[in-house]
Amino acid sequence: MNLRRRRHLRLEERTVVSVSDEILGGSVTANGSSLIDEIVREGARRMLAAALEAEVNACTAEFADQRDDVRRWLVVRNGYHQPSKVTTAAGVVEVTAPRVNDKHADEATGERERFSSAILPPWCRTSPKISEVLPLLYLHGLSSGDFVPALEQFLGSSAGLSPATVTRMTKQWQADHAAFMDRDLAEVDYVYVWADDLHLNVRLEEAKACVLVVIGVRADGSKELVALQDGYRESGESWADLMRDCARRGMRAPVLADGALGFWKALAEVFPETREQRCWVHKTANVLDSLPTSAQPGAKKAIQDICNAEDRDHAEAAVKTFAELYGANFPKAVKKITDDDQERLLAFYDYPAEHWIHLRTTNPIESTFSTVLLRTKVTRGAGSRTAALAMVFKLVESAQQRWRAVNAPRLVALVRAGARFEGGRLIERPQERAA
Repeated sequence: MNLRRRRHLRLEERTVVSVSDEILGGSVTANGSSLIDEIVREGARRMLAAALEAEVNACTAEFADQRDDVRRWLVVRNGYHQPSKVTTAAGVVEVTAPRVNDKHADEATGERERFSSAILPPWCRTSPKISEVLPLLYLHGLSSGDFVPALEQFLGSSAGLSPATVTRMTKQWQADHAAFMDRDLAEVDYVYVWADDLHLNVRLEEAKACVLVVIGVRADGSKELVALQDGYRESGESWADLMRDCARRGMRAPVLADGALGFWKALAEVFPETREQRCWVHKTANVLDSLPTSAQPGAKKAIQDICNAEDRDHAEAAVKTFAELYGANFPKAVKKITDDDQERLLAFYDYPAEHWIHLRTTNPIESTFSTVLLRTKVTRGAGSRTAALAMVFKLVESAQQRWRAVNAPRLVALVRAGARFEGGRLIERPQERAA
């Protein structure tokens, strides 16, 4: 390779490195911010200004034919508002919005209507995306006092990041939860239901706050939060109040339900036709607690053979094996499975095999609770029951967006319709089989 060619390649290499450094934020402006961030913010400012101008121009053009008695236009441009700063995903940008002198009236009511920008309302100082991010950061572990140092560098300003912002958010969460618990349930059909309670430390109260949570599977297979209300630990009456309220708002009886202590009595009272499914995770822990440590590993394996059996017949055979192995020395532990609970523990085998993994435990609720406990651990407890309830509601609402539907969601509607399943497989009617 000749000398000229080598020099040319070295020049290209230095150019690429220089450009890469600038793209990666190596270059900074006079105020110490990254050049690329400044370019993005300036681009966002110009695009926002152009969008506001286009919006105003469209408004004035729409009412260009409307004039008053002295032939003056009812809707005209009138300079600009004072500059304001808006916190966006690109950082804080300064915007000078055009002003409109709007005197036109509604034809139906005769009342005067004033122009209000749909892009940037007068009260807006934070973009909807930032408004969504702030509560998520707070709910997932960032304390209100950490908002400014954590986000000021990223957004380029501390505007809208004060602890007072979180206070306003919590008030809105309380209103959102109240509206959620008053919604109509007549148009929603929950085929499967899980119910459990979560215990939180409340700083301003001596007793632990107990939050009752109900999650359901709709006929389309999607999971959804059904209800969330405070109550008392393992209280059947608290669960009964919640289920009565759901029935009052039009909730239909689920086909199968898995729940916590106190829930079963309430279910029998409000929805007696709903079948019970006992959680194998809780049952396993309960049985192992009544066994000595030396016997627990083997017993745990035997219990897993029951709940993971390929069908009901194999599960019942595994129950007999468990009773033979541990019945002589630990009868109380065996009775926890072989007594009345056996039918409730094996109820999931009467439904589609694809749904068994979802039905035999309350895992959909347990996995959601882990996020709630993380937040309450960071805050060292909520200040009051109302604040705790609002926080849990928003956490579960946020987690709900990531819940996946049950396996084979098409089969959920068949379960509601009363279809029979044996060994996890659909049993066709005689006329269907003949066709």
